[in-house]
Amino acid sequence: MNFQSSHIFRSRLLRWMLLTGVFFLLLMSLLRLVFNWVFKPDTETGLSRAFWMGMRYDARVVCIFLLIAFIGGLIFYKQSFSGKWAKRFLLIYSRFFGVLIIFLYTFDFAHFAYLRQRLNASILSYADDAFISARMVWQSYPVIKIVLGWIIGFVLIFYATRYLYKRSAMPETRAGWKNKLATLFPFFLVLGLAIFGRVSKFPLRWSDAYRLNSDYKASLALNPFQSFISSLKFRSSSYDLAQTKKYYPLMTEQLGITNPDSVSLNFLRTTTGDSASRKPNIVLVICESFSAYKSSMWGNPLNTTPYFNELCKQGIFFNNCFTPAYGTARGVWALITGIPDVTEYKTASRNPRLVDQQTVLNDIKGYEKFYFIGGSASWANIRGVLEANVKDLHLYEQEDYSAKGVDVWGISDKNLFLEANKVISKQDKPFFAIIQTADNHRPYTIPAEDRPFVKMQQFPQDTLKKYGFWTNEELNAFSYMDYTYKTFIEAAQKEKYFDNTLFVFIGDHGIRGSAGNMMPKVWTDQSLTLWHVPLLFYAPSKLRPQVVEHKVSQVDVIPSIAALAGLPVRNTTLGRNIFADTASLNNSRNHAFVFDFDLGLAGLVSKDYYYQVNLKTKKEGVYSLLHNNPLSPGEPSSNALDSLRQLTLGYFETSRYLLFNNKKR
Repeated sequence: MNFQSSHIFRSRLLRWMLLTGVFFLLLMSLLRLVFNWVFKPDTETGLSRAFWMGMRYDARVVCIFLLIAFIGGLIFYKQSFSGKWAKRFLLIYSRFFGVLIIFLYTFDFAHFAYLRQRLNASILSYADDAFISARMVWQSYPVIKIVLGWIIGFVLIFYATRYLYKRSAMPETRAGWKNKLATLFPFFLVLGLAIFGRVSKFPLRWSDAYRLNSDYKASLALNPFQSFISSLKFRSSSYDLAQTKKYYPLMTEQLGITNPDSVSLNFLRTTTGDSASRKPNIVLVICESFSAYKSSMWGNPLNTTPYFNELCKQGIFFNNCFTPAYGTARGVWALITGIPDVTEYKTASRNPRLVDQQTVLNDIKGYEKFYFIGGSASWANIRGVLEANVKDLHLYEQEDYSAKGVDVWGISDKNLFLEANKVISKQDKPFFAIIQTADNHRPYTIPAEDRPFVKMQQFPQDTLKKYGFWTNEELNAFSYMDYTYKTFIEAAQKEKYFDNTLFVFIGDHGIRGSAGNMMPKVWTDQSLTLWHVPLLFYAPSKLRPQVVEHKVSQVDVIPSIAALAGLPVRNTTLGRNIFADTASLNNSRNHAFVFDFDLGLAGLVSKDYYYQVNLKTKKEGVYSLLHNNPLSPGEPSSNALDSLRQLTLGYFETSRYLLFNNKKR
């Protein structure tokens, strides 16, 4: 191609790229300002570095857009601005990019309002349950206003891009090829530098945002393009057999496996049971979004769960229980299978390769088994996990109840409890019933019939934020959750099954947010609020009240239920009998494994410390759980730190292996 005759190097195209690039960069910067205005916590200061890093992420996206435009310009190099098709290409392409920005930032803002996380690839999992997800969006967000906002935004994009094109198409000055190269080279040098992100050996990565030492500042710096595309790389799930074998001796010691086999990787241990005892009924309640710091048991001044707080004083209450991962589907998976869901894309329940699992629940013999959910068990393929692995399960869904649905999640939790109570009260055989609640979740529906019995509260925004809530609707939904537990227990107390029943309550996951002064600072700074949930074993006629400080996990629940009930079972999971661990005061097992699939972090909450490692960069962090002060030099010791590291990686690698290799016998 002859430089002197090539119109692609004329300044009009560069002018269009410059003007359009600046426009979109300013638009994305404006949206970051709006993001900060809407979501900024009162305690966050010093945001200049976050804004600067955010502009670098934005510049990368814009420059990639411009690079593609330049490649398109090569195709129409003889008619860069005068040709009909070239004009159409540049206008359609720039308008598409503008519309994409509007769409992505809309979903990003909604995603952050819901989960306190920037838009990431996990949102693709909602497409698997598109109808339910669409209904939830309709009931949770002002969809009509959003659509109107889209229309206004699209119109502005249409006229702005037309104006920029006309300004760029103004007559240009002819120049020789040397002058054109002198203009072109620095322009594309800047373009390449912006895409790479820094003058360094390695490019700017999404994980660099977390060097700002604040979850909010990292979120502020990222944009939905960066966070979404970066998270796509974690979609595939597999395991490393060599790493599993490396940590196998450590894990057998932790799990109490008496006949280890490093060739077959045996994880089996058995509980003999107590044949002399009368088999108790069991009711396991999976409590939606039962975040510890938002509840009364940890002294939240808004006193959202006074009734459940009293229940905890009458049972065995574990105040240091952690879920392995965030999300209801992952929480249900951990409870049912006894294995942390460490998949990096979607959830294990949605992976056809992982549905076949050997669960302790299926090994509990002589029990009628029930699962009650207020809506549809098709959500997240929970139906497949349950029905594929629990023999003769009685699964109850919305269409099986006389109560009517109130929102996308089906019938209200109060009616779910009452419907479940009607079914189990008629049983003559011992039963194991699981009840999965949903109302403490957007759209935070409190049925009109229940509102007179719930103390509806209204607090100013500063008070809500101080004590861990974002809206009064969320706060009142938390209080409604407490009312539904009260309704259930009071109904159960009237039935003959009550005195011989063990009730177990556990949160499916926590919620990321500020725990303020209610918890040590690490709970907020390192997002332990995401995993920290209540765990209560309640049977007034059988259990002596006790508060247990020992760190325990969601995967321990069903194996511990079996042990407490004296039931013989075979256990091939990572779940432990926490009553044996706490009775022996075994501090080597005083820990819980956690996993943040969005950030690629694995962690261990031990007796005194929280340890975390970025699985990609291998960057480590260790924090005190006992106070807000920084760690002293040499704390923890090198041996203690290595133990935390080995346990964390051991749990992670073993979980990955068992997801694929714990199939039913």
